[in-house]
Amino acid sequence: MKKKLKGIVVAAATLALAAVMLAGCSGGGDAQKSDEGNAGDAPFTLTVGFDQSYPPYGYVGDDGQFTGFDLDLAKAVCEKMGWELKLEPIDWDAKDALLGSGSINCIWNGFTMEGREDGYTFSEPYMLNEQVVVAKADSGIKTLEDLNGKVVMTQVDSAALDVLENEEEGGQAALAATFKELQTIGDYNNAFMQLESGMVDAVACDLSIAAFQMAAKSGAYVQMDEPLSTEHYAVGFKKGDSDLAKQVTDALKALDEDGTVKQLCEKYADQGITYDNWVL
Repeated sequence: MKKKLKGIVVAAATLALAAVMLAGCSGGGDAQKSDEGNAGDAPFTLTVGFDQSYPPYGYVGDDGQFTGFDLDLAKAVCEKMGWELKLEPIDWDAKDALLGSGSINCIWNGFTMEGREDGYTFSEPYMLNEQVVVAKADSGIKTLEDLNGKVVMTQVDSAALDVLENEEEGGQAALAATFKELQTIGDYNNAFMQLESGMVDAVACDLSIAAFQMAAKSGAYVQMDEPLSTEHYAVGFKKGDSDLAKQVTDALKALDEDGTVKQLCEKYADQGITYDNWVL
């Protein structure tokens, strides 16, 4: 009797152990499958850092929603690639820290690549741009030489500021030395408000920004014929993020081939965007 009972107990223990092991294996397999499934189902998110006061490339529309040529381009790229798009308005001064921390994974906002090549990995350039100077139409300022003794304003950490502070070949530090003062401000909308009020004599900015402001107030401003510099826009990524930069470049090329880019240029034509400046 004891021998028989002992056999039953051993058999029961063996069955219990087998059940536990089976459950453990099954549970581990289910958990792994679940993790893999979630990872496969979750699309990549392209988090775009942009200046929300930078029309026509990125700004707040009349409906309170973010809009602009570059933001529409980013949306079209994400739709083509099957990615999620997250628009992240940023303090332009903090863009490098945000990119480095991973809070954003690209800067896409009329972003000039010349002079910044050492700090970022860029997509291929997609849009031609110039740095220009705008004054009030009745100011008597018609040429860059007329800026002698005048107060000129530009955006902080902008390509225009880089050009005006650059003493090397192609820079305009010598021109800036003739100004009464070179001031900076957080965004170009406020810069043009300062210009309109007479607080400053001229604004140095991107060609597209000048075209947007001049279209918004026809006859109010005049642009100097001679540009400060000629450059290109590209999408900026964290240094070394070459794979993502290439994917975005390839998607932009495809969007150009299927006519999407031209349609977007026409959508923003009244804000200074022209397909003639598309270079990709």
